[in-house]
Amino acid sequence: MAPRTFDLPASVDHLVIGAGFAGLGTAIKLAESGEDDFLVIEKDGGIGGTWRANTYPGAACDVPSQLYSFSFAPNPTWSMSFSPQPEIETYLLHVAEESGTLDRFAFGTELTDARWDESDQRWHVTTNRGEIVAKTLISGSGGLSEPRMPDVDGIENFQGEVFHSARWNHDVDLNGKRVAVIGTGASSIQIVPSIQPDVEHLDVYQRTAPYVLARNDRPYRALEKLLFKHVPGVQRAYRTGIYWARELYVPGFVWNPKLATPAKKMALANLAKGIKDPQLRAKVTPNYQIGCKRILISNTYYPALAADNVDLVTDPILKVTGSAVITTDGVERPIDVLIVATGFQTTEQPIAAHIHGRDGHSLRDVWAEHGMASYKGTTTRGFPNLFQIVGANTGLGHSSMVFMIESQLAYIVDALRTMKEQDIAVLEPHQSAQDEWNNDLQRRMRRTVWSAGGCSSWYLDAHGKNTTLWPRATFTFRRLLARFDADNYDLEPAHITQGADA
Repeated sequence: MAPRTFDLPASVDHLVIGAGFAGLGTAIKLAESGEDDFLVIEKDGGIGGTWRANTYPGAACDVPSQLYSFSFAPNPTWSMSFSPQPEIETYLLHVAEESGTLDRFAFGTELTDARWDESDQRWHVTTNRGEIVAKTLISGSGGLSEPRMPDVDGIENFQGEVFHSARWNHDVDLNGKRVAVIGTGASSIQIVPSIQPDVEHLDVYQRTAPYVLARNDRPYRALEKLLFKHVPGVQRAYRTGIYWARELYVPGFVWNPKLATPAKKMALANLAKGIKDPQLRAKVTPNYQIGCKRILISNTYYPALAADNVDLVTDPILKVTGSAVITTDGVERPIDVLIVATGFQTTEQPIAAHIHGRDGHSLRDVWAEHGMASYKGTTTRGFPNLFQIVGANTGLGHSSMVFMIESQLAYIVDALRTMKEQDIAVLEPHQSAQDEWNNDLQRRMRRTVWSAGGCSSWYLDAHGKNTTLWPRATFTFRRLLARFDADNYDLEPAHITQGADA
């Protein structure tokens, strides 16, 4: 079913930004709770978010399908234990259609500015299609929405095809081409083995070697799919088992890195199995604690690196010319296509530049000095009635972000219920509550592998602070957000406007 085209309303109670897991989940939970006056705006042309934008070869989730889906919308038709990108996008569209909320999505609608107006206690939002006034602003724009290009001298002068992995150019034929891939993160280790058999030569530029575990993927059998469809408890049992297996990583991440030794041994065994050449194996052996950077999963990455038409380059890039990449050792490697797989702007979320609070400052301005900091990763002092899903310190290095999203949605829906029941027009977290929350996070963060594991990663911001990840168990996050804690908020009633004769 194609979404209908409609003019934007002048005002809504709740304006939601983004149509990925977060935005779609918000729409469904708002509708379920009786909050019918809402609109979801999405800058792209459809449902899916990250899973609509990332269409590179080999794109797939590194969290098992049963856990990387809404708990309230299980999918009995997953083909694999780890979902490929097209299936996740199709799943999200199906959930949207089944939910009956798709007519509340405005696609091709990009937020360009949002400002809190104290006089009418509303958000005034400017989009490329017009203006909207909203009681609350709920951002589900996510942390993996804006690609980060590398700071490489001369890259703009490259005469061949160049594109980011998240903006894959499917018009470019890689067959028989000399290709370079910059980066060895989660996207790169899926791209490299997918294109290696087709290209003439592939250079993979590695700054830091990742830990790569075996990908225990398999197709679901017909009997399993039958049970998933007709015996719901079976699929719930799969999901529960996967969830707790993933939580076993937490102690090694946040308490004692030595507890992650079994995972390290499995990663090194995967490396030994995939690469026999001792020199190449030395290049791809990590020199930091496992978990300090994101742990990746693949059965095909190491064999691809060992192929005759692939070179792993560990010397830093000096510059890019019109037709080649030159490294600091003076070697020039001619290429036809340059693929950039250097991640996203996670610690500097682009949406923050467009949202302006009570004093007119943007979220980006407020966070510039000390880094992202919100209350429960969801609300922020100085930005009334703003809720952010997948905000500061809500990311994970081991499990499903859908679990975190659902936890935040429960908190937001309870906050909106409280506003309605108590006739509250404005809510904003106490500064003391926000400071206490973040001070506790950063205190806990000091002992985690992300801070003491001997590496640099995209988890850390320009100040060296980890404002990205959650440093506790995910069930703790869910418990802490199970209900809206009004005592930690300033709550304001609606302004009372008196007539001229009053």
